Parts: sequence; C-alpha cells; structure tokens
Amino acid sequence: MSGTEEMRFLPYEEAVKIVAAIQEEEDVKRPDHRILTVYNHDDKELCWFDFEEVMAAVSPVDKSVEKEAVSNYILNHLPDWVLDI
Repeated sequence: MSGTEEMRFLPYEEAVKIVAAIQEEEDVKRPDHRILTVYNHDDKELCWFDFEEVMAAVSPVDKSVEKEAVSNYILNHLPDWVLDI
C-alpha cells in the first residue's frame, strides 16, 4: 500500500462473518511483545494487531467488558485486504 492510499476496513457485519477467533500471542519477531492474531473459520491467519495499541484504543474500559471491547475494536478495524488472503 502506498503512503497516500487510505486504509479501508470491512463493514462490521462482514467482519463478523469471516472472523472465527482473536488470539493474544507472543510476537515471534519481538520477545516481550504481544499481538492479537485474527483467524478465519479455516484457522487461517488473516492479520494481527499490536496488543498495546488496541488496549490503548479501548481503554479505559471496565475489566468485565474488556474482551468484548477488544473484539469490537478489531471487528470494526479489519482491513479489507484480508479478503484477498
């Protein structure tokens, strides 16, 4: 993607249909760094999000709804290029 091209996101309703799981994982390239990996229903990795950036975007949020807030954030920010995977 060029520096002038705007990131486009899938509509929430479409993202919900293709995302099966969001897993917090260790970044294999950077020790002590966490990522949130997004998988489809075929258990194929679609993309990942920086854990700290997502947490900063949804904070402050009550711990009882944190998981839901993270899921909603990711489902609203799933790049449209995941359809090409």
